[in-house]
Amino acid sequence: MVTTSSTQSDKVRNKAALVSAIASFLIFVMKVVAYRMTGSAAVLSDALESIVNVVASLVALYVIWFSSQPADREHPYGHGKAEYFSAAFEGGLIFSAAILIIYESVRALIFPHPPQKLEIGIAIVSGAAFLNLLLGLYLKRVGRAHHSEALQASGAHVISDVVTTVGVIIGLGLVLLTDIQWLDPVVAILIGLQLAYSGYKIVRESMGGLLDEISETSLTDLCDALEKNRRPGIINIHQLRIMRNGRFHHVDAHLVVPEYWDVAKVHSESQDFEKAVVADYVFDGELAFHLDPCKKSYCSECDMPDCPIRLQPFQARRPFTVKSLTEGPPESN
Repeated sequence: MVTTSSTQSDKVRNKAALVSAIASFLIFVMKVVAYRMTGSAAVLSDALESIVNVVASLVALYVIWFSSQPADREHPYGHGKAEYFSAAFEGGLIFSAAILIIYESVRALIFPHPPQKLEIGIAIVSGAAFLNLLLGLYLKRVGRAHHSEALQASGAHVISDVVTTVGVIIGLGLVLLTDIQWLDPVVAILIGLQLAYSGYKIVRESMGGLLDEISETSLTDLCDALEKNRRPGIINIHQLRIMRNGRFHHVDAHLVVPEYWDVAKVHSESQDFEKAVVADYVFDGELAFHLDPCKKSYCSECDMPDCPIRLQPFQARRPFTVKSLTEGPPESN
């Protein structure tokens, strides 16, 4: 078994989470000021979503720290799955905020309250949108680079918040130009519906991680690393499974090796292969192989030179593919 870890990556992810928490609070304050000045239902909906940003960023700050803790006796596979809980929690908050926004907006339609000082409100929320855009791009970049589900979910949410705020700005602009007051709560309702969908998507994706749903991207990346580092004696790999724990992946599979190799040789060759694969895999992780003897069933695809038990001549090596790696062993030749 081979494992890797990245202390520097943990520091970068923790820093990003702290930046997110501070920035989200400042942006929330800006939107509250804009709402107090305008009384706009659309601005209120934007401010309510920012409350979600603040709470979610604080949760993410703790979860990212917690998930970076090394494996221990109680958590032998590490703490990485906590990031999926963070993403699911954030998605649930977004959905709840969407329901509240729709409720308040319907009330504003029934009991209208014309917004005021729209020019100032537009200026403040425009500034908030710009800051949110910078924050969202930063979180998504760090999340992708350091394989953090929590940061990527936060970045996606912040970017959706920017879209929300742009909708608010358009709505306030239309009210300012047309003096049609009911446009304000209608825009807020549309924002609420968009947020509800966004929250659902985040929850759905995080549940996939918690349940170890197959990730085609991860399988493809691992397949590339396995094929790149293949060498004589690595005859076949099948029944491969990936258990995702945030950025740390546990991989187990069956590895077919020459049956005439002794235990010391098998251990040495498989360890070298595992180290090379882990080094080239885009995630931190560990490989655990169940070793299978070839039983003279792979001669035509085994390029082992000077094999003393070969029954058939070598024809062509079977390339690793996502399908071949995840299915059972190929039929005997």
